[in-house]
Amino acid sequence: MIGTYAAVLAICAASLAIGQAAIGLFGERFGIGLAGRRRWSWLAPPVGLAVLCWICWWTVQLPGDGLVSAALVLVLTVGSVAYLRGRTEGAGEAWRAGWPIALGALLAASLPFAVEGHFGILGTSFNPDMSQHLLAADRLSEGQPSQLLNQGYPLGPHSIVVALNKGLGIGLVQGFGGLTIAVAVLACLTVLAAFGELPAIPRTAGALLVGLAYAVAAYFAQGAFKETMQALFLLAFVLALREANGDWRGFQLRFMPAAFIALGSVYAYSFPGLIWLGAALVFWLVVEALRGQVGGETIRGLAIAGFYFVVLAVPEVDRMLDFHSFETFDPNGPGLGNLFGQISPFEALGIWPSGDFRLAPGDGAIPAAGYYLGVAFALALFLYGLLQLWRRRETAILAGVGAAALAYAAARVAGTPYTAAKAVEIASPLVALTILLPLLRETGRVSEPGGRKTALRPLGPLAAAGIFVAAAGVCSLLTLANAPVGPTSYSSKLSEYRKAVGEGPTLLVAPPQLLEEEHGEPFLTWELRGGRVCIKSTEDPEAPPGTRFVIRDEEGWILKKVKPRPGKSPCPLVAERQARQGPAR
Repeated sequence: MIGTYAAVLAICAASLAIGQAAIGLFGERFGIGLAGRRRWSWLAPPVGLAVLCWICWWTVQLPGDGLVSAALVLVLTVGSVAYLRGRTEGAGEAWRAGWPIALGALLAASLPFAVEGHFGILGTSFNPDMSQHLLAADRLSEGQPSQLLNQGYPLGPHSIVVALNKGLGIGLVQGFGGLTIAVAVLACLTVLAAFGELPAIPRTAGALLVGLAYAVAAYFAQGAFKETMQALFLLAFVLALREANGDWRGFQLRFMPAAFIALGSVYAYSFPGLIWLGAALVFWLVVEALRGQVGGETIRGLAIAGFYFVVLAVPEVDRMLDFHSFETFDPNGPGLGNLFGQISPFEALGIWPSGDFRLAPGDGAIPAAGYYLGVAFALALFLYGLLQLWRRRETAILAGVGAAALAYAAARVAGTPYTAAKAVEIASPLVALTILLPLLRETGRVSEPGGRKTALRPLGPLAAAGIFVAAAGVCSLLTLANAPVGPTSYSSKLSEYRKAVGEGPTLLVAPPQLLEEEHGEPFLTWELRGGRVCIKSTEDPEAPPGTRFVIRDEEGWILKKVKPRPGKSPCPLVAERQARQGPAR
C-alpha cells in the first residue's frame, strides 16, 4: 500500500508542478497575467504527465538504467515548484477546487484494492497483459532488450515506473498500480478546465464522472493504463484547443499545451494516439475556417507548436514504424484479445449496469431492459448536449467527439473487436463531457466575470443531471468494485522459463494465497503460455502423469526437470489466445 500511494503522490506532484511550469514559461511569451504572474491552468496535469513520458523514456536508456530519469524528474519538480512560487495567480482557488476532486478520484480508484483486501496487479483475471508490461519494465531497469522494446511498443509509461523503482525503491507492481491510479486522479482534475466556473457540488460530481466514465473505469479495472492515458490525452487535447480559442486567443504560443499533450500521446500510445488527436485538430480547423475564425495568427501559432512537436517526436518515428506491424492491428489475427465479442458502442454513454464491460445486455444480474432504458436516457441527453454545444460554438469539444466517432467507425470496419473496444473507452470522457457540460451550466448560479451571479435555472436540467450522475456513477463504481487484484509481486523468471520448458508438460506449484485470494492462476498461465501447463497449490503438489518440468515457489520460482510418470498428461495446452480470454465473469 505504501509503495502504491507513494507512486501516486510522486507522479501527481511531478505532473502538476512540471506541467504548470511549462505552461507558465510559455505564459510569459503569451503575455497572460500582469507583472510576471501567470494564472493556474488545469491543463497542467496532462501537460506534466506528457513531459514525464518523454523525459523518462529518453533518459531511461542512459547509463544507470533509470537512475538518471529519477534524478532529472526530481530536479525538474523541485525547480518547477521554486519557479512557480509567488508567480502563479489563482493557486489557492485551484487548490480549493481541486482537492475534493483529487480525494474523490483517489478513493474511487482505491475501491478495487479495498474490496479485495490487498494491493497488487490490477485485473489479472480480466486481462493478463500486465505480465508483458512488467517484463518490459524489468528489462528496462536492467538495460536489457525485451520483446515489446524490439517491436517498437511505446514505453514512456514503463519508463516512469522504472524511474520510480530506481529513485524511490518502489516495486514494479506498485509502480504500475500507482501510475494507473495517478492517471485517474489527473484525468478528473483536468476536467476542471471545462468545469472550473461551476459551483462546488456540480463541479466535483461532473469532474469525477467525466474522468472516471464507465468505460474508463472498466479499463482501469483490468489494469489497462495505456488506454486510460490516451483517453486523458484526447480529452486534454480537446480542452487545450478550447483554451486556445478562448482566453489564450491572440497569443502566438497558445497551441503549445496541445503540442505537449500530443507528444505524450506519441510516447504513451505511439502513432495510433495521433489518429484521434489529428482528426480532432482537422475537424476543429474545418469548422473554425467555415466560421471565418482561422486567420494568420492561428496558422502561425499552429506552425510554431507543430515545429516543436515534430522536433521532439521525430526520434520516435522509427519505433512507430516498427509498431505498425504489432499483432493488435492485424484484422486477420485473433482480434478478440480478452473479449467475448464486439462490445456495444453505447457503453461510451456511461450507463451500463454491469461489473464486466465485456458482457452483453441481460447476461449479468440486471435484465436487458435495464440496459436499454439507461442507454435511451443517456442517448437523449447526449443528443441534447450536442445541440447545446453547437449553439454555444463549442467547436473544440464537438471536433473531439467527431474524431472519436470516426476512430470507432474505422476500428469497427477495418480493425478488430479489441481495437474497437479501445475506441469506445477513449471516447467515453468526451461523451460524458458532452452530456454534462450543458446540463451543469444550468443547474444553479454560475459565477460570471465581475463576481455577478446568473439567475436560477429551471429544474429540468438539474433533475436530468442528477439522474445521469447517479446512474452513471453507480455503473462506474460497480465496475471498479468488480476489479480483480492479482499478485502483489512479480518475478521475470516464469517468462524466462517459457523457452526452457517448451511445450512441457509443466506443473507449477504456487502458494494457495496466490491462487485463491490474488487471482494468480490466469496470470501464471499467461506467463507460461505456449505449452501444456498444470497449476496446483502447495497443499497438493503431486505431479500428474507425463509431467516433465516442475516449477515451485521456493523464495523465488525454481525450475526442476523431473522423470515423467507413465500416462497421458492431463495438463491443457495453453495457447496465447486462450490465455488472453481469461475466465468469463
